[in-house]
Amino acid sequence: MKCGSIVLGLVLLTLSISIALTEKKIVCYVGTWSVYRPNRGSFNIENIEPSLCTHLMYAFFGINEDGTIRIIDPYLDLEENWGRGHIKRFNELKLHHPKLKTMAAVGGWNEQSHPFSVVAASPTLRQRFIKDSIKFCKKHNFDGIDLDWEYPGQRDVASAEFSASRSYDIPRVSAALHFINVMTYDMHGSWDPYTGFNSPLYSGAKDVTDLQQQLNVNSSIHYWIELGAPKEKIVMGIPSYGRTFTLVDASVNGVGAPASGPGKAGQYSREAGMIGYNELCEKFLSEKWDITCNDKQLVCYATSGNQWISFEDVKSVAHKMDYFSQMNLGGVMVWSLETDDFHGVCHDTRYALMSVIYEHIYGQSPPLNNTTTATPPPSGSSPAPPGGCSPEGVFPNEEVCDKYFICDSNGRRFDFSCPAGLLFDPVLALCNWPHLVDCDL
Repeated sequence: MKCGSIVLGLVLLTLSISIALTEKKIVCYVGTWSVYRPNRGSFNIENIEPSLCTHLMYAFFGINEDGTIRIIDPYLDLEENWGRGHIKRFNELKLHHPKLKTMAAVGGWNEQSHPFSVVAASPTLRQRFIKDSIKFCKKHNFDGIDLDWEYPGQRDVASAEFSASRSYDIPRVSAALHFINVMTYDMHGSWDPYTGFNSPLYSGAKDVTDLQQQLNVNSSIHYWIELGAPKEKIVMGIPSYGRTFTLVDASVNGVGAPASGPGKAGQYSREAGMIGYNELCEKFLSEKWDITCNDKQLVCYATSGNQWISFEDVKSVAHKMDYFSQMNLGGVMVWSLETDDFHGVCHDTRYALMSVIYEHIYGQSPPLNNTTTATPPPSGSSPAPPGGCSPEGVFPNEEVCDKYFICDSNGRRFDFSCPAGLLFDPVLALCNWPHLVDCDL
């Protein structure tokens, strides 16, 4: 998902360089900052189910104007200075899943396009970026680089097709890359003055202009194919989050209804205008929402008072997977794991949306109960005796402020100690300076 003030729903994409696979790809992004989310929303490396994906994307790293890759959150990413060592733990998932490919995602909407443009304009800087990318991957044990450049040559356009054709030389790009993630979502959002679907499969009755008829999955995929992208290199994006709006008039609440701005923030992501499926499904369990599904566009929206949400569910994801098979595309990409129901709060299985994708491609349920997690953080941990530990997540120790524990997916508890001089911060789910932590023990 990409945030910020962008004009009428753009088709966003990332260009991925990796070892080519003949099998259908399931490309899974992990927004690593989600570890800082509160309570059940905190998503740690131990929450990843590697068996669900063929490729795991670590999002994000930055790019400097000198052509080198920049680590954005050293405390989270590295082990130095008592860091959490997320990169190492992320790539250790391959120890038990040797077919898994891990990739470093460089860029993102917040990174801006300018540094990419500076590097791309200089043969010397391009060569430096290539060398630094190889060095970075070897140092941190990544298998490839994901270039998330949004968008070369322009940042604010009002046409999905215009965005692709203006930004990318599609035939040359396709020849140079192993696969292309076409981000067929964010078609509509709080930047629009009216409600609309985040990722409609087809155009709808309200789509009367040429522009409006472009803003759907089918039009976007066909456009890339028509401009020369091979089907086997196209990886179709599916969002595990919804777009939210605040209605001008709660009684006028259909598709295309006037909206005054973004909807309320979710309880975990805490970002107005979007909501994770994990947040939304919990709301559906505890609050009254009216749900309406569009039989032509094959997606749904929910309303409650002046709140309007376009969202994906297991049925809409299944429709998209049927389309994926009909088009014989190279794979499916999901943004992102941390907004699926990864705890299984709303379903009888964890990762309800990802499970639909896996079952469609492999013809069987994913082996969620047999997945081995990565090594926990190197903080002097040891598993507590069996006795039941739930829900899955990171929690403060019950007796002291400088310790915490992790409940893994198998109900096991692992106890950890913070580095000397630090206390566990239950809000951020990390070890922090004492003056920043509220602990009454």
